[in-house]
Amino acid sequence: MLTTIAAAQLPVLGALLAAGALAKVRTAVSESEPGALSRLGPAVLVADRWRAPAMLGCAAVEAVLLVGLAVTGHPLFRWGTAAFFAVSTYVLWELRRRRPDVGCGCFGEVSAIPVGLRSLGRTMTLTAMAVGTVWAPPVSGWSTLAGITWHQIAAAAGGLLVLAALSPEIEEAAARLRHRAPCEQRPLDPATALNRLRSSTAWRAHEGLLSSTDPVDSWRELCWRFFVYPGRSHTGDPADVVFAVYLSGRHPAVRVAMVGADGRQIEIGSLRESIPVSAGH
Repeated sequence: MLTTIAAAQLPVLGALLAAGALAKVRTAVSESEPGALSRLGPAVLVADRWRAPAMLGCAAVEAVLLVGLAVTGHPLFRWGTAAFFAVSTYVLWELRRRRPDVGCGCFGEVSAIPVGLRSLGRTMTLTAMAVGTVWAPPVSGWSTLAGITWHQIAAAAGGLLVLAALSPEIEEAAARLRHRAPCEQRPLDPATALNRLRSSTAWRAHEGLLSSTDPVDSWRELCWRFFVYPGRSHTGDPADVVFAVYLSGRHPAVRVAMVGADGRQIEIGSLRESIPVSAGH
């Protein structure tokens, strides 16, 4: 039974690799929105001139793995796919830590939502799926698809449902269909963003640092709404606590940073996923 479930994930992995490769090529070549690559991983981890090549290189790796899985049952491509998704998980973790304001870029510009636990969970699930195929019968993906059984169809459908539940891009795509505009261009009442902030874990974790629960400044940048509150650092010095609320999704990302009187960011304990902003914006 386990080998049946593992073999059924070959078409699922192929579909995800194909979708990811095509979306990355389209984004890197067209860049329909100016500066789109500056908001997507892994392109943001390299210099400007290397962002498009990095995205295309990632798409090329996906294409090679896709062809290998489709035409052969050699374990090299199955282990390669597992390694690719394992490395992707690490890269997403680094993005979440170093650049929590950018999207994973997994499916090009559609994946502009900040990296969250769902995106990480998806790559971890894909890694597990790919590892599982190593112990499946050594047949090509095409052969598996041609001779697929009802049990394998059910297993593949289950895998797709899990991946769909872990894909925030589906919500973003649905939002674009409803609003017919990218997140950056959609109007959103600041009061709605404020309510999202005050119901977030980040707010509850850092409310004790605030001198007042009324913001002294607020502004919007693209798909983020920023709120500035007066507060004090752990040493008792006056500081500004800056919250950033992502304006899309049912469970939007909320980031926080503390800025001193000199405009420099102050470390606030265990939270390392903060956005370096200036309180004097």
